[in-house]
Amino acid sequence: MRQPEVTRLLTLLLALVLAAAPVLTACRLLTAAATLTELLSQARLPILAMLTAEARRDAWPLPSVAADRYQAPGLLASVPLVLVHGFTPYGKEDARLRQAAAVLARAGFDVAVPTIPGLTRGRLRPLDAEPVVNAISALAGERARSVAVVAISVGAGPGLLAAADPRVRDHVGIALTLGGYASAAELLRFFLTGDYAWGDARGHVDHDPQIVSTFILANADLVDEPTQQALLARRDPDRVAALLAVPPPGLRAVLDALSPERVAAEIRAPLVLVHGRGDQAVPYTESLRLAAARPTRTRVVLIGVMDHVEGPARVRVGHVRDLLALWLVVYRLLTMS
Repeated sequence: MRQPEVTRLLTLLLALVLAAAPVLTACRLLTAAATLTELLSQARLPILAMLTAEARRDAWPLPSVAADRYQAPGLLASVPLVLVHGFTPYGKEDARLRQAAAVLARAGFDVAVPTIPGLTRGRLRPLDAEPVVNAISALAGERARSVAVVAISVGAGPGLLAAADPRVRDHVGIALTLGGYASAAELLRFFLTGDYAWGDARGHVDHDPQIVSTFILANADLVDEPTQQALLARRDPDRVAALLAVPPPGLRAVLDALSPERVAAEIRAPLVLVHGRGDQAVPYTESLRLAAARPTRTRVVLIGVMDHVEGPARVRVGHVRDLLALWLVVYRLLTMS
C-alpha cells in the first residue's frame, strides 16, 4: 500500500474515532439517566427494561461467602461492581437489593452481591469485611480491571474496610457509599439516643424503642448485664456518653475496627459519599465526618430528593440540582477505568 493511501486510511480511522467518542459519551449519559430513573422509581419507570436484555442472576461460588452475580447478556464490556447491602435479614435475597442489582447489570455493570452475615443479624463485626474482600479479589482477578465498590447504609463499614484492605485496595477503582457512616461510636450514640452532631450541624431523631431493644440484645456480648438493662430500660444520653467515653475493651475494639474514618486515608480510590439531608436512619453528618477524615479525592453529594436508601424518591421541581448530581455519579461509575 502506498504511503498516501496509508495516510488517508489513518486519517479516516482518526476521524471515525473522534466521531465515535461523542456518540459513546452521549450513550453513556443516556444510560446513566435511564439507570438513575429506574433506581429512584424502584423500577416503576422501567426505561432500561424496555431497551436492554434481562439480567441473568447466578449463584457465584466464593470462599465461605454466599454470593450472586448479575450480568446482562450481549455486553461486550462491563464494569465490575461489588454491591454491599445494609441491614437486612435476607442478605443477598433482599428484594430491593435484587432489583437494584438487576438494574445495574442492565446498565452495563458486572454485579457481585455477597451476603454480609453480620448485617443480617444486627451485629456487625470486623470479619464482615471478608465477603467484600473476596468478591473484589475474584472480580479483579477474573476481569483484570478495576472494581467499583458501592456500599449501602451501614454496609459502608465492610465496604470501605475492604476498599482499604492492602490485599485488594489497588484493585478498587472507585468507592461509593449511599447513606453511609464514618464512626461506629457516633453511629452507636445516634442509634441509642437519637442525637447526632458534626461541626455546627446537630439534630435528634426518635427511634422505634423495639428496634433499639433488638439491637442491644443482639450485641449483648459487648457490654455487661447491668449496662444492658440500663440501656434497655431507657435511652439515657448521659449513660450512653459515659459508656462511649470509657467503653469495655471488647466494645472499644469492635467500634475502632468498624469505623471507616480510621482507614479512610488508606483507601487509594476516589471516594464518593451520597447522603440524604433528611436521613433518619444514618445522619448525613456521618458523610461529612468521613470526608473530613480523607478530604483529598473525596466528593460529598448531599441530596433532598430522598432520605435513606429505601423507598422511592419524592421528586419535586426543586430537586433538579440533586438529580443532576446523582446523574453524574452514575455516569462516573459507568466510565470508570
